[in-house]
Amino acid sequence: MPDHEKIVRSQSVVAREVAGETLIVPIRGKVGDLASIYSFNGTGSLIWKLLQAPRTVEELANAVGAEFEIEATVAERDVAGFVNELKAVGLVQVLADVALAGD
Repeated sequence: MPDHEKIVRSQSVVAREVAGETLIVPIRGKVGDLASIYSFNGTGSLIWKLLQAPRTVEELANAVGAEFEIEATVAERDVAGFVNELKAVGLVQVLADVALAGD
């Protein structure tokens, strides 16, 4: 995953926080797919909250490392793996690179 890629939550999900965990339900055909509910622990919930706005894996890893006092390399590896899983099941999307005029 390129360092500059910005990731953001998919608009095709509904999320709720319940008992300290974040539950994610994908929406397929205007109906919640109850067979595909995802539950995130504290670390996953932090990443999900951060993905309200577009972020890079590096930005997410820095936040996770600071919050949970984890080495930067470990945080980046773990966050990258988690983000790849989120992408694989369609919970997040990668924003297309848009060149600004004059670049």
